[in-house]
Amino acid sequence: MSNLFDGKLVFTQIPKLLEYLPVTLELTVVALIIGWVVGLLIAIIKMKKIPVLSQLSTLFVSVVRGTPIIVQLYLTYFGIPIALKYFNFYNGTSYNVNAIPPIIFAIVALGLNQSAFDSETIRAAIQSVDKGQVEAAKSMGMTGTQILKRVLLPQAVTVALPSLGNSLIGLIKGTSLAFTCSVVEMTARGKIIAGNNYRYFEAYCALAIIYWLLTIVIEWGFRAIEKKMSVPEDVPQTKAEKQLSMEV
Repeated sequence: MSNLFDGKLVFTQIPKLLEYLPVTLELTVVALIIGWVVGLLIAIIKMKKIPVLSQLSTLFVSVVRGTPIIVQLYLTYFGIPIALKYFNFYNGTSYNVNAIPPIIFAIVALGLNQSAFDSETIRAAIQSVDKGQVEAAKSMGMTGTQILKRVLLPQAVTVALPSLGNSLIGLIKGTSLAFTCSVVEMTARGKIIAGNNYRYFEAYCALAIIYWLLTIVIEWGFRAIEKKMSVPEDVPQTKAEKQLSMEV
């Protein structure tokens, strides 16, 4: 039976895979920041209906959401060097395009993919804020930027938090495809280890356990943040208020 499945090997491989966890986390964090920043910009552009930019944003979101992430990784990995050479960005002499770290291509692809999905989440969350509050803020003389920072975003974050958490879980699982850009992260390391001892099932079981635990940690973290940011429905009564209510 041990020839078919070695349970001990699964857990002995986990520490070797965790050595590349920092690479996975780097991909996740940087791509997440890009996704939130670009996603917010796209959401604002579409809400403001800025000519040309609004149409381009809609096209971008449609293309990214309508194509597989692995295809986007390949397009980024092969497309960026071609674009730099085509436009002769570095005059073809002082810089070698092939010297660009592969992780840059993976971060760009993952970040842009994240931004397309997050933009719709952010836009829906901002539009869920009561328009009466926006009108009240305008009547107080607030600028558009002040309204966004003080009225819209604080309330929109609370609404968007669950969806953004699910999006982050999808992102951290999506980093497992970064090996297509020659990035050695946990999944790529697992493939290398499995290729050496031909125990592929054990290697992927170890990877599944790691990603599962990461997902649990993220879910717990977002639940804690959501609970902290939520407004309690029942405000505790003072002793005087309780006594008054009892008398009534």
